[in-house]
Amino acid sequence: MKTKIGVYICHCGGNISDYVDVEKVKEAVAKEDGVLMSRTTVFACADSSQNEMIADIKENNIEALVVASCSPKLHLPTFQAVAERAGLNKFNYVHANIREQVSWPHSDDKEGATAKAIQIVRAAIAKVRLSEAIEPVEIKTQQSVLVIGAGVAGMKAATSLSKMGIKVHLVEKEHFIGGRISHWDVLCTTDETGKELVTRLYNEIITDKNITLYTGTELVESAGSKGDFKAKLKVTPRYVKDMCDKDALAKAIDVCPVEVKDEFNFNITTRKAIYHNFPSEYPQAAVIDMKNCTRCGECEKICKFIDLNQQEENVEIRVGTILVATGFDPYTPQSSEFGYDVIDNVITLPQFKRLVANSDKELVWNNKKINSISYIYCVGSRQPEGENKYCSRYCCTTTIYSAIKTAEKFAGINQYHITRGVRTYGKQEALYFKALKSGQVFLQSADDDLPKVESKNNQTIVKVNDVLTNKQNIEIETDLVVLVTGMVPRKNANISEILKIPKGRDSFYNEIHMKLRPVETVIDGVTIAGASQGPKNVVESINSALSAAIKSYSFVCNDTLMVEPLVAEIDSDLCTWCGDCQDICEFDAISKVQLDGKDVAQVNFSVCKGCGHCLPVCKTNAIQLKNFSDDEVEHMIDVLANEI
Repeated sequence: MKTKIGVYICHCGGNISDYVDVEKVKEAVAKEDGVLMSRTTVFACADSSQNEMIADIKENNIEALVVASCSPKLHLPTFQAVAERAGLNKFNYVHANIREQVSWPHSDDKEGATAKAIQIVRAAIAKVRLSEAIEPVEIKTQQSVLVIGAGVAGMKAATSLSKMGIKVHLVEKEHFIGGRISHWDVLCTTDETGKELVTRLYNEIITDKNITLYTGTELVESAGSKGDFKAKLKVTPRYVKDMCDKDALAKAIDVCPVEVKDEFNFNITTRKAIYHNFPSEYPQAAVIDMKNCTRCGECEKICKFIDLNQQEENVEIRVGTILVATGFDPYTPQSSEFGYDVIDNVITLPQFKRLVANSDKELVWNNKKINSISYIYCVGSRQPEGENKYCSRYCCTTTIYSAIKTAEKFAGINQYHITRGVRTYGKQEALYFKALKSGQVFLQSADDDLPKVESKNNQTIVKVNDVLTNKQNIEIETDLVVLVTGMVPRKNANISEILKIPKGRDSFYNEIHMKLRPVETVIDGVTIAGASQGPKNVVESINSALSAAIKSYSFVCNDTLMVEPLVAEIDSDLCTWCGDCQDICEFDAISKVQLDGKDVAQVNFSVCKGCGHCLPVCKTNAIQLKNFSDDEVEHMIDVLANEI
């Protein structure tokens, strides 16, 4: 039982003190059993305030510490570090949130907010009064990293980790690496092409002894925790052997009777079931699409390097951490959305970019020369009705840049941009100015009055009530309508299920905090990078990949790793082994062992997440959660249930 507790109430620069009487809180909690010191501070997180706390703890032999301030998501580690620097065990510190839980939601009731703040701080004191000093668990670290996704973010993270001396397993679900960048011709605001960027990164990867590249490979199982994950990979064969004769392969492709839409060109062209990669994709090899292959065997008769009997393989690896960089998918419009899938000259921006890249002298769609193009912005983003409320950020810049390059490549095309406000942020604003100066027309629709696309007398008409001309109704006869589609999360549900990565309201992977912990997830040892966590351009994706690589390196740079000891512990005297705790554990952290002649449950501390799911199912109450014992929680409830 702690008898010397220090309590600090933070003003948070007015965020708390404007709505909570912090002096009254200080005076009320000073009377609690065990409280030796109760003080207020303007900014508890400031260096000067932290130094004052350390001095107070040392001078007064404080045994436990409570800070009432903002969310523990922001500053729990900050004040735990203060406790440690002052000589306290960090688990003798309890954080009380009186900003997000009190001052902000109750800003209209200062008296009620103050009373609630007092109760929350009193509950924190009740908990810390019974706190025990516990030590981190030391585990042996696997000094390697699994990187999932070999787009620009995944490749950059892999090469960065390798340069730091870490072994990397780089896994790509498709048979070719490069991600979305491999689709694009010239990249925005640079003269470099997607092919050049992918080629440069690929050459680094294949010549690096620290990097093992797996293509056609998926993560199917994962167990363990930060420092030691066991991952099972499923490798799908290409059905075409390495070092294949190009002439024989070309003949095999010719005789293949199966023709399907080519996903690389976003279905505007077709390919065979056996196909070769595009120049911007690597490795330079062929593959057979077994989802569409009929196994007719015609290709095998011509090319001896084809083997339709190749089998899937399972590979098991052990890594210290997992970095997820699975990228994004372009939004696919609903049927009839702005005429998509109904009017044959309505296409998406990715399809348009591939059309321009594959065209030489003239821009032609459906055997008709294109003389005018209308771009409709924010399709699949900023939806008035729909799930995608967010801005995809890259679309405005990409569209304007594509329009500029189209004008340079095919002279005389009239281009109209129907926006909802242009968002070419930063230096990209120069592209918007260049497009305006070249004569491209920009119109603007309101969020609640979107443009309409109609087909009349074999002509496609785009109608818009233009905000910039006081909502004048403008009709544009156009040869091609390009729907500027945004980013949506890539369809990889198995990854989120296997690794249990949480998602935000936008359905992208969720980081712990966008500023303080921008690439970490609540799953210890799992980091995220690139567009898997939200819309990003190439530079932003690379920056987040480098950040994720550094964070991953911090997990595996040493032979051993200290992990949080907030785990379940089992009293073997009370345990009668019913198996319920093992059945409910999602992390396979509980196993049956024999101790003193009887079967009991045992917790693997390196795997346990401290979630507490096993506690309520235990019939004999043999399980306790460190730092959240029954006594601590019950004392907090007693305080909260009783009025002051």
